[in-house]
Amino acid sequence: MSLGTKSHVYPAAEVTSCEGLEEVDPREVGLRADAARKMWAAAERMYATGLYPAVGLCVRRGGKVLVDRAIGHTRGNGVDDPAGTALRRAKPSSLHNLFSASKMVTAMLIHLLDERRLVHLDDPVCEYIPEFGTHGKEWITLRHVLTHRAGIPNIPPDKANPSLLTNPDEVLELLCNAKPVWRPGRRFGYHALTGGFVLGEVLQRVTGRTIQEFLQVEISKKLGLDHFRYGVAPESLDEVALNTFTGLRLLPPASTIFRKVIGLPCRKAIVASNSADFLTGVVPAGNIVTTAEQASRFMEMLLRGGELGGVRIFDPRTVARSIAEQVYLELDATMGFPVRYSLGFMLGGPRVSLYGRHSSRAFGHMGFTNVLMWADPERDISACIMTNGKPVISPGSIRWLGLIGTIAKQCPRDWGRG
Repeated sequence: MSLGTKSHVYPAAEVTSCEGLEEVDPREVGLRADAARKMWAAAERMYATGLYPAVGLCVRRGGKVLVDRAIGHTRGNGVDDPAGTALRRAKPSSLHNLFSASKMVTAMLIHLLDERRLVHLDDPVCEYIPEFGTHGKEWITLRHVLTHRAGIPNIPPDKANPSLLTNPDEVLELLCNAKPVWRPGRRFGYHALTGGFVLGEVLQRVTGRTIQEFLQVEISKKLGLDHFRYGVAPESLDEVALNTFTGLRLLPPASTIFRKVIGLPCRKAIVASNSADFLTGVVPAGNIVTTAEQASRFMEMLLRGGELGGVRIFDPRTVARSIAEQVYLELDATMGFPVRYSLGFMLGGPRVSLYGRHSSRAFGHMGFTNVLMWADPERDISACIMTNGKPVISPGSIRWLGLIGTIAKQCPRDWGRG
């Protein structure tokens, strides 16, 4: 590991917080008595690498909270933290940025418009944003944007800078004037930021409400998610975990791919993610701020077919359509590796995937670089891993995968069926 990029590891007993929701006995949800203990032990091993100054974990099984804990520090223990930043212990209530996991939330807002017949997924984007229909982009549909096939994967490199992301009107103007890098619908390539701004503008023009307001009114308030929004209010800035670079220094081709995806060098992107402008702005593809528990609760609602606690948010058919496979292990033209993708979600796989082994029906999304929220119908779980450590490349990242694998292993598939 590069010198000076590893956070200090404090004794786990001193930095573990279990002040979240009351956890059920694993046996109540069909698991071995030591299942939750083994999951948390995997989280502690992940923390012990020093790559993750703070780790938050929430796992639901059968709709009940099995684990809701945190370990480490959200501030004061990162190599990128400003000098003199006081240590702040991580708690289950600590706020973290979902980064790209925000994409599936934004996607579900578009699916809600489709359910209400305000849009159709195969409508051209320019039907709602007329000025977008230039240079061949008149053929780009909402479906193309949701499946990363729109052909506008990046903000022009000469225009990419952190302040641009806080000015959605300027981003939209750039995208309206941009030429697709490939024919719309022809190729699959991850759209890290661009698609979110397009979808957010479509939503605003259709509903007359900002995407922030729409999320709050139609989902967050109905589910009692008091911290589930794009960015935070200025008075809550110091409650958000500070992100910090850990792991190995990026070299080509990894550094080239990262800059191609995000538009900025890795360290610069991390510093920008802690800025007040980014955290109080609205970036539909990348800055929902929430807790691990509330992210898990959102996934639980989707796992239950769009309803939770007697409150219906989506029709079951809408949820089923949103997670139906659209991209089957096609090579991602942006990132260079194959992905299974739906209309907004990264999907699991029959052998190995983001969600552990034998997770063909799992769906969710990863966020830069080790945030993950997902649901697995076969295991009847919804979960979220939050962290403020950003080890883009490091052998120690195997512990992150180990935590996910432990959760999958401890939760047998097809529980409660038959």
